Parts: sequence; C-alpha cells; structure tokens
Amino acid sequence: MYLKQIEQLVVLQKVDDEIVLLQDELKKAPLRITELEKSRQEIEDNAAIIRDKLKYLTDQQKRLEGEIETDSMRLKKSKSKMMQVGNSKEYHAMMREMDNLEKQNRGREEEKITVAEELARQNLELKSIDEQTTELDAELAVARQSLDERIAVAKARLAELDARRAEACTAVPKPILQRYEFIRSRLKNPVIVHVDGGICSGCHISIPPQSFIELQKGIQILSCPNCQRLIYWRDHIAPDPEEVAAAEAAAAEAPEE
Repeated sequence: MYLKQIEQLVVLQKVDDEIVLLQDELKKAPLRITELEKSRQEIEDNAAIIRDKLKYLTDQQKRLEGEIETDSMRLKKSKSKMMQVGNSKEYHAMMREMDNLEKQNRGREEEKITVAEELARQNLELKSIDEQTTELDAELAVARQSLDERIAVAKARLAELDARRAEACTAVPKPILQRYEFIRSRLKNPVIVHVDGGICSGCHISIPPQSFIELQKGIQILSCPNCQRLIYWRDHIAPDPEEVAAAEAAAAEAPEE
C-alpha cells in the first residue's frame, strides 16, 4: 500500500512539475514581445525628435535663402544707384551699406552650409532609424506568430496535464492528497522528493538517522524535518527511463578529466 501511494504521488508530482514549467513559460512568453515593442517605441521617439530637428533646419535653410536673396537684391540696387550719387558723403555711406550687406550674406552662406551639412547628417540618421524600424517590425511579426503558436501548444498541453492530474488525484487516498495539497500551497515546488544517502533532495540537508531508518522500512509516508516536504527512499521507486537516459547522455557529453 505504501509503495503504491508513493508511486502515485511521484506521478502526481511529475505532472505538477510540468504544469509549473508550462505556466512559467506562458507567463514569460510575452516578455520578448514587450521588449521588442519597447525598443520600437524608443526608436519611434528618436525618429520624432529627428523629424522635429529636420523641420527646424529646413525652416532655417529657407529663412537663410530668403534673407540672402533679399539682401542680394538690395546690394544689386545699391550698385545701380552708385552712378547717381551726388557727393562723397553719400558715396561712402552707400559703400558702408554694401559692405555690411556683403558681410551679412557671407555669414549667412557659411551658416547655410552648416545647416545643409546638419540636414544631411540628420537625414542619414533618420534613414538608419527607418531601417531599424523595418527590421523590428519584421521581428515583431515573427515573434507574435511564434508566441501565438507557443501559447496554443502550451495551453493544449496544460489541458492534457489537468486531465492527467485529475486522474492521478483519484488514485491517491484523500488524506494523503490533502496533505500533499496542503504542503504544495505553502512550499515551492516540488512537494515530494527522494532521499538518497540520508540527504533530502529538496533542501539538501541530512535527515535524522532514525527518520532515515523509518523511511527505509516503507511503512508510512514521512516528511523531511527540515523543509517539511514529503520524502521517500530512492530505492523504493524504480528510476524513470527518460531520466536515466538523460543522465547517461549528459555524462557522455561531459568532458573527460
């Protein structure tokens, strides 16, 4: 009877282990989407800043071109009037005005070159951002499709596990199941763990020698006095073939010392 109960509890624990993993996966699965969406928003915010800069620079460029054109016209008119100047005082006044206009336009031409260079740089930056946005949109589309598929598979598997769990629960006596569920509600998974060489695999602490002796007798289900998990002697349960195969594969891949 004891061994049958332990076997059923171990089966139940394996089902619960997989349920916990799937629930964790369902919880974490959307995080990648959130990260990508956050990155895209940051890029879009940067793009908006650059577009504002481009608008300002374009307005500056138009303003400079307009001022250069206006003063060029004034300069041209002043040169035409030079022939009509009646005295040296007016002549020198017009010369000073023309010098000022030329000086202002030279400064504007230099500023216009600087604005044009900055416009080119900001346009390149915007082009780079647009390329990043395109790449992120493609990655997001793939990630969303993958997420939908993963969630569908995980939910289908959870439905199967819930059915298996219900079946396993019916095979465990009610008092034992209540004890299992009570511990499960208060402790981090797993609830039932094996003891090997007197060491609890749940908390990795030695259990008292007398408790280990009682455990080996296989008369009643015991709890670890340290972590309160249900415990069983490893030799009472046949090794899981899949776990053995995985352990052997890991050992085979491990580098030789």
